[in-house]
Amino acid sequence: MLYRILIVLCCFPSTSSVIANEKVGGEATIRAQAGDSEIVITTTDRLAGAIHSLTWKGKEFIDSHDHGRQLQSASNFDASSRFVSETFNPTEAGSRRDGAGATSTSRLLQLVTTKNSLQTTNQMAFWLDPGDRSEGHLAKNTAVLSNHLLTKRVTIGYRDMPQVIQYDVTFSVPIGEAHTYAQFEAVTGYMPAEFSHFWKYNAESQSLETLTDGPGEQAWPVVLSTESGSHAMGVYSPDQPSPGYVHAGYGRFRFVPQKVTKWNCVFRFRDPNGIAPGEYSFRNFVIVGTKDDVLMCLNQLHAEASF
Repeated sequence: MLYRILIVLCCFPSTSSVIANEKVGGEATIRAQAGDSEIVITTTDRLAGAIHSLTWKGKEFIDSHDHGRQLQSASNFDASSRFVSETFNPTEAGSRRDGAGATSTSRLLQLVTTKNSLQTTNQMAFWLDPGDRSEGHLAKNTAVLSNHLLTKRVTIGYRDMPQVIQYDVTFSVPIGEAHTYAQFEAVTGYMPAEFSHFWKYNAESQSLETLTDGPGEQAWPVVLSTESGSHAMGVYSPDQPSPGYVHAGYGRFRFVPQKVTKWNCVFRFRDPNGIAPGEYSFRNFVIVGTKDDVLMCLNQLHAEASF
């Protein structure tokens, strides 16, 4: 039996050698009709397969400037010390030092597409390089590239709702790390400043209510819209809230100097005995259309989740 095991191990290359040697192209476009226009989603090599652009009815919904402002996913961990955001922060699109450059420190391992859907697997870069600081706090990672993998499956159209994008993500937390706290930004969208009106979805009244700038999270699904409501984007997850974090989960932010707004959907786990290595999966729905379209879809998604 030992002999057979040794043969298997010798026949297959290690994961690290596969990651180091294979180059996967990140350029892809998927599309589908949504109302009287198409939703078009684009990924790029520059962002290691993260979503660079989403358009509908003549409008760009994503402010893809550096390697942080995309429609993408990221995670944060405490590394068994006091939790400080960004100091151990695997990020799908790349690192802070990638800036507005043409390449990403993250590595795309797989890209599969159909006409209206895509699937990627990405080895995420740390947001900070070793020795870098965020708001004065030193990076806890000792490498530029993490051992954390991110797989996303994105499909335009869900059931009878063409305005809904199903956005499923799985974070693979590796063995060999020690954490007691994990924070998964399952999906976030950085949007142009014209998406200036913030709303929260009230499931009881089935309506959208004005939401303050925050910044930060609260318990209600978030919608960002233009002033007229002609274009809007919202997020909903039937997996919310995280146990013990019922007053958080959906965030909104306005960055005035950068001329960008943001929403996100966040999940958290805390375990004094250690965060277990393995897969952490979350289902999200990103909704695109008019403000009224988004509200109608939120009502349908909530009704389905409550059934």
